Amino acid sequence: MLVVGDVMLDRYLFGGTSRISPEAPVPIVHVRQNEDRAGGAANVAVNLARLGVNTRLLGVVGEDDEAHVLEAAMAGSGVECAFTRVSGWPTITKTRVQSRGQQLMRLDREEPMPSGSCELTKSLVENLASANAVVLSDYGKGSLTDIAAMITACRDAGVPVFIDPKGSDFEKYRGATAITPNQGEFEGVAGRCTNDEDLVSRAREMLERLDLSALLVTRSEKGMLLIEGSDEPLFLSARAREVFDVTGAGDTVIAVLAGALAAGESLSSAAALSNLAAGLVVGKIGVASVTPSELRVALHRRGQGGRGLVSEKELIPLVTEAKSRNEKVVMTNGCFDVLHAGHVAYLEEAKSLGDRLIVAINDDDSVRRLKGESRPVNRLEDRMLVLAGLASVDWVVPFSEDTPGRAIREILPDVLVKGGDYRPDEIAGAKDVLNNGGEVRVLAFREGQSSSRIIDKLRE
Repeated sequence: MLVVGDVMLDRYLFGGTSRISPEAPVPIVHVRQNEDRAGGAANVAVNLARLGVNTRLLGVVGEDDEAHVLEAAMAGSGVECAFTRVSGWPTITKTRVQSRGQQLMRLDREEPMPSGSCELTKSLVENLASANAVVLSDYGKGSLTDIAAMITACRDAGVPVFIDPKGSDFEKYRGATAITPNQGEFEGVAGRCTNDEDLVSRAREMLERLDLSALLVTRSEKGMLLIEGSDEPLFLSARAREVFDVTGAGDTVIAVLAGALAAGESLSSAAALSNLAAGLVVGKIGVASVTPSELRVALHRRGQGGRGLVSEKELIPLVTEAKSRNEKVVMTNGCFDVLHAGHVAYLEEAKSLGDRLIVAINDDDSVRRLKGESRPVNRLEDRMLVLAGLASVDWVVPFSEDTPGRAIREILPDVLVKGGDYRPDEIAGAKDVLNNGGEVRVLAFREGQSSSRIIDKLRE
């Protein structure tokens, strides 16, 4: 990904306040900590890099210490910089004073940009050959005064271009793949919208007038609206959560949207993911970003992605990631041919022993070898789908052997659970789990409940 736009340094001063200055009616902040972060287009680039995207950043900076600090911060985030340096012009710097989670003051250091946009266009053209997509991050600071030429260059090269717009003149964004205004910015151009129907109508007009492929309007606590061609409008609801700081949320939205699209997601899926990411980032203080791990956890909590039917190859990195978050992983196994209340109670008890529950399930051939040619009653795909639908189950993985011993050795859960009248040393994989520092638990099945009894009753 190539990110081009207004780069800036966001400087934070954190400290406590306990008294008012005797010199003026203002709080005294005892600064305990300071932190420098990437801001503007630089924050978009950091968001992309944290998602695992190879990212190059183009922007205009001065020849000063702030430029060196920003460049070092970008390198530390894995972003490659190709800055245009302007002598005698200060790197845009915003200093925020924070106390007890509240911003008390912001000090901006910036001057009108004398030059740089034409040089950025040349640099963009030189870098287009290696880009899957381009993000133009417009903060109205002067880096993108040549934005029409940049969009034309991207279209001529067949590279999609996504824009986070600014100001009341959206004509300059004509021909972009998509733009992502917030509702205030959108209404500043399209006019006030009294209801959702009005919003959709005006969005469609803008889409056609500006020759855009898509328009994503962010609506704060109301979520987002996606308009794509002649498709039905897609309203995405925001997840209710405590908002600490909306600074940089737009950067996260466009980074996740563009990154997901460049990785092959549909526009609706990419928009849904960016909506989820925005809900996460406003829960953080200052300009911030989200990680793939945070997104997977959030999806999991919504019952989407990050859980359900997986192969063993897909499961192992998910388990590793869960453990890195200090989540305790529990694993059990069985045929689960005809699911009944005893199974449900057993799985709920197993889940209570940790944070994540893996159910390893015998494939059809394995069940036949264990229980006879008349079994299984339900094929593997159906058995896995039913298990994945239970609230207690995080991942369902098949295995083809008579026992899950090999799979357990590969996955190495923190807790291995088996139901029935077993001694721990009789359970497949128990030795490997114990040697790895885990534990093995035996849970009792409910009396009188079994798949075989249900099948016999049906036959009768």
